[in-house]
Amino acid sequence: MRALVLGGAGAVCKETTRDLAQFSDFEEIVVADYDVAAAQALADEIGDPRLSVIPFDAGSYEGMLDLFPGFDVVVNGLPYKYDYAVNRACVEVGVNGLDLSSDDPQFALHEQALAKDMLFVPGVGATPGITNMMVRRASEVLDRMEAVDIFFAAFRCLAPAPGLLQTTLWEFNPEEEERAEVYFEDGSWHPTPPLSGERVVRFHDLIGEQRVYYVPHDESYSLPLSFPELRRAAVRGCFPPHVMALMGSLMRGGLLARRMVRVGDGEMPAIEVVRALLADAPFSRENPVWAYGLVVEVSGERAGRRVTCTYRTSHPPQEEWGGESAYFKNVGIPLSIGAQLIAHGQTTGQGVIPPERALPTAPFFGELARRGITVEEEIVDVGELA
Repeated sequence: MRALVLGGAGAVCKETTRDLAQFSDFEEIVVADYDVAAAQALADEIGDPRLSVIPFDAGSYEGMLDLFPGFDVVVNGLPYKYDYAVNRACVEVGVNGLDLSSDDPQFALHEQALAKDMLFVPGVGATPGITNMMVRRASEVLDRMEAVDIFFAAFRCLAPAPGLLQTTLWEFNPEEEERAEVYFEDGSWHPTPPLSGERVVRFHDLIGEQRVYYVPHDESYSLPLSFPELRRAAVRGCFPPHVMALMGSLMRGGLLARRMVRVGDGEMPAIEVVRALLADAPFSRENPVWAYGLVVEVSGERAGRRVTCTYRTSHPPQEEWGGESAYFKNVGIPLSIGAQLIAHGQTTGQGVIPPERALPTAPFFGELARRGITVEEEIVDVGELA
């Protein structure tokens, strides 16, 4: 079996590449990256003879069509702006694949993928990814699900990579179109501004209690479609306190808007000026604690009684997991596990479908635990239904 890892030397996906080398039985693992030197340095560090490196231009769709055939699974670790192109190319050539996030147009490729008896799974990271699988687990416990509330604490620096800085700015930009549909409740979508819907949530001990806020996220869109009985689906999240304080001040000062500001002899959107400043600031690469925390609460009924299922992740500290890797492993490892499940046919659907419809819970959580990412399940019998 052969795996193709796109962006396999990037900040997130290098952890996917490492995991594939350590745990998978692929006969060949090809790392395709625009930064060939970084990819080769990673391959040399890992020292697995199954690894090879090739140059890759993510902007060339024809190049994807030429490259993808012959692989058993395409593992896409590129920035999310390439998700649709990679998904479309996989469907066109009939090669299975998966990625870290999802873009609504991807699911429009579902029927074409079904016709080719193949599978592509968008969103197999931490959130989305692990969170979706927690909800699937709850669906196996409950007779009927009613509401899902997802919480994440992404403890990383502000700009570990250009794509992750973009993610942070996107989550705090009040003008983003996705802010018109942030959470699903009672059959309709509800808008919310950034820093709204505050809740205090207890994550694992490395992170503790944090204030989280509504964000537009992939799970809010896929879960009501996968589980039509859901009355509510919402995601709230946060970054480290110093990042939250900075981004809140920038937002309230109107500096994350698209309004044009003069810079020298020209003009550019205010948010782009901020992006450039943050990308160059030493502050943006400083962070005292690297970690990732997930909590998912699912309410519903079982045997005529109201029940709440709560799922909480934990993982080794940065001293054991290697500094920033204590964040990135939580995202990159699920992508590797998903690729291995797909390659071995341990899946529960075909087409272009989200993780909660594509991957089985037992092997997924079992493999996470083998790497040190544990999921605690708490089931509370609330009371008898009226």
